[in-house]
Amino acid sequence: MDLHGQLKEIKTQLRLSMNGAVSQSMREKGLVYKLNFGVELPRIKLIAEGYEKDHTLAQALWKEEIRECKILAGLLQPVDSFLPEIADIWVESIRNIEMAELTSMNLFRHLPYAPAKSFQWIADEREYVQVCGYLTIARLLMEKGDMNERTANEFLDQAICAFLSGSYHVRNAVMAAIRRFIQHSEENAFSVCRRVEEMESSVVETEQLLYNAVKEEIAG
Repeated sequence: MDLHGQLKEIKTQLRLSMNGAVSQSMREKGLVYKLNFGVELPRIKLIAEGYEKDHTLAQALWKEEIRECKILAGLLQPVDSFLPEIADIWVESIRNIEMAELTSMNLFRHLPYAPAKSFQWIADEREYVQVCGYLTIARLLMEKGDMNERTANEFLDQAICAFLSGSYHVRNAVMAAIRRFIQHSEENAFSVCRRVEEMESSVVETEQLLYNAVKEEIAG
């Protein structure tokens, strides 16, 4: 089947699985897409299983302004042909937290250049570029282990700054990465504690939020 036929077949499957109530609920929660069929994630994964990973198909799906097509793109994109410049193009077009979370989980964390690219993204000023960077770092810490001292220091410098000045979604992504960092070793936990201990009595709300989140993670 050619590309046009594959796209047509996929869209037919999505329409047959559409759920208006889910789509409406997502809109009410601020997850805005040009077109959203409201197809639930297990069904999207099932559709993806019917296709081989294919660069051309994944790129075509990503260009569709349809929620489910973009999710499928992340599932069907082969890692070896996903060049760093394409990763940047994808990240720059992400507009909400669901797409940031799913694309980081399904694709970005598997990239051979993910460690370097994620640090490039967290240094960006755009909200969802940062979010993707921190979510990818969280996944890498969970799967591949720790950072060397220099990288860890850079990460904590950037993360704490982003938490204190960033949006709600940036703060959540930062904290996801910090949690994974803390969980890796007592030394990491101590390193984070040392950086936030002076925030205990701060009158700045975000500093209090960070201190309490770290305290809760270490106590837990």
